[in-house]
Amino acid sequence: MNPWVGWGLALVGVVAGYVNYGWQGVVFAVTAIVFWLMVQFSRLLRVLRTASRNPVGQIPNAVMFNAWLRSGMRLTDVLKVTRSIGRRVGDGEDPEVWAWGDAAGDEVLVELVNGRVTRWKLQRAEPPG
Repeated sequence: MNPWVGWGLALVGVVAGYVNYGWQGVVFAVTAIVFWLMVQFSRLLRVLRTASRNPVGQIPNAVMFNAWLRSGMRLTDVLKVTRSIGRRVGDGEDPEVWAWGDAAGDEVLVELVNGRVTRWKLQRAEPPG
């Protein structure tokens, strides 16, 4: 969702609260907005806490992760699935590239622009022998 839509709805809530209930309506609307922001912050912290408990850049199956990825996904959605903070590849400028790999040696490189997935690439490990 576009952040401008969320802030627009918040403004509409404050104005509607004022028009219908006066200052008590404004207080209620601001309380609801602060509650919503705290819920979002709590969700983000839960995702980061889960990801921080696992090895950096390690996932159970890179092929399944590759199949799950979609263009436009947020980084927080990627972290929910991988349950791991990715390993940064490159110099860190836009586009950012992060890598997640599995025990078999397969690796998925994910390119992010403004915190959203734009491209990804599965690199298969060379078969032994």
